[in-house]
Amino acid sequence: MKKSLLLLPLSLMTVVAVGQHQHHEGMSMPAKGKAMADSARPMNNSRHSNTSETHQGIVMDSASGSSMAMPNYGLTMDPAMGGMTHSLSRNLSMNRNGSGTSWHPDNTPMYAYMSQPSNNKWSYMLHYAIYLRYTSQNVNNTDKRGRGQQFGVPNWFMGMAQRKVGQRGLFQVRAMISLDALTVSPGGYPLLFQTGESYKGQPLIDKQHPHDLFSELSVSYSHAFSKDIDLYGYVGYPGEPAMGPPAFMHRISTFNNPDAPLSHHWQDATHILFGVATAGFRYKWAKVEASSFTGREPNENRYNFDKPTFDSYSYRLSVNPSPSLALQFSQGFIHSPEDLHPEEDVTRTTASVLHSKGLGPNSYITSAFVWGRNSHHGEGDNSFLAESSWQMNRTAVYGRIENITKSAEELALTPSDSGFPYNGSSELTINSLTLGINHRLAQVYNTDFVLGAQLTGAIPAKALQPIYGSMPLSGEIYLRLSPSLMTMRSMNHSGHSGMGGMKGMRH
Repeated sequence: MKKSLLLLPLSLMTVVAVGQHQHHEGMSMPAKGKAMADSARPMNNSRHSNTSETHQGIVMDSASGSSMAMPNYGLTMDPAMGGMTHSLSRNLSMNRNGSGTSWHPDNTPMYAYMSQPSNNKWSYMLHYAIYLRYTSQNVNNTDKRGRGQQFGVPNWFMGMAQRKVGQRGLFQVRAMISLDALTVSPGGYPLLFQTGESYKGQPLIDKQHPHDLFSELSVSYSHAFSKDIDLYGYVGYPGEPAMGPPAFMHRISTFNNPDAPLSHHWQDATHILFGVATAGFRYKWAKVEASSFTGREPNENRYNFDKPTFDSYSYRLSVNPSPSLALQFSQGFIHSPEDLHPEEDVTRTTASVLHSKGLGPNSYITSAFVWGRNSHHGEGDNSFLAESSWQMNRTAVYGRIENITKSAEELALTPSDSGFPYNGSSELTINSLTLGINHRLAQVYNTDFVLGAQLTGAIPAKALQPIYGSMPLSGEIYLRLSPSLMTMRSMNHSGHSGMGGMKGMRH
């Protein structure tokens, strides 16, 4: 296993080397148009910058001052246009923003409202997702463990405000809240084979914990030494350290799926921690960053602020070799993450590849492959996740497949569980496949009303089948409310974008 961990960073760098020879996707420009775009581009002409003349998005013609038509699957904002940029760089597109300080591909579509009042130096953005849904777990095994159903409303809301400081500085504040504790209950929502955290002194098994009311309150500052070099700092209480891919709630590849991955606590569960400080350095298309943070996961009181301890640390290497790809390798040394096992520290190692590509007007495909491993006491469990979403104008089809190893202790199985050959250290593999489809019913004031349904089938280890059944099935239907996809069409000539009269990025 140690050899495989050492090979992962080398594999990432091999992909980077290959990526350097790829051409940017999108519409090519004639030489004259290329020169115009170059002249309009301050501090941002690196080979893999998202302002490249062939990048899918919008490029300004410096002669006419108008934007040139590009594929309308989403709005990739050019920093040369002014207004909102990436959270931690004046020279990167806001489309690259992930959760915390993580990176998406530059081609990632965005669902948000934006505002930049003409008399204000600040730019504003609001993201959210509300799922009114009914879920039923293990529907074909009424007498087995994990059977559960619920009418609930998983949700999250994130707002951010950004302003430029002087000629090279960038300051941003960000806030995220979730009403999960009210809308899916303090004990969470049913989710077969899910584990992690506790409620009323008992581990949460076959349930996904709710997120805290305050899921992120952070500030960040970035300084651009040149178009290619940024140095930045990020502080969150709560916040997200430099570890793992963008959290599942913010990955566009899982935007259509209301459920958390079963591998959440192996890959990206540190996205809500009470006390995070991160420093990072970007050079062109790569960055390295390190964090100190509180290792203990939030307690069951979802409305308070837990005590910061800064007893854990992590590092992450991120590389975007082309506008369609984002890669990362990270490792965290987490002190006492679980309240019920305070003596247990965890080393978490992750690697991921995210892909996003426009296919035409309001059409795109996004995918993610994530590996995560938790190690403690010389032993470890692996998780693998692959997910993809294909948006075809108003209709989307999507899927997620997971392979994860959990111990009998993790699943709280004991000798008293009928039919289970108990061994507390047994490694139990669970395979899960989710397939879903949804359709936008209406779009009102740049707000989508999307009706969807999905079905999940699992194949647990043979030792688990007497407890859960041989192939448990779970399903749900939902109505999702969220901002509409940001496109050139969603921004009229007066610069409006979002709900009502919210002003968008100025052309």
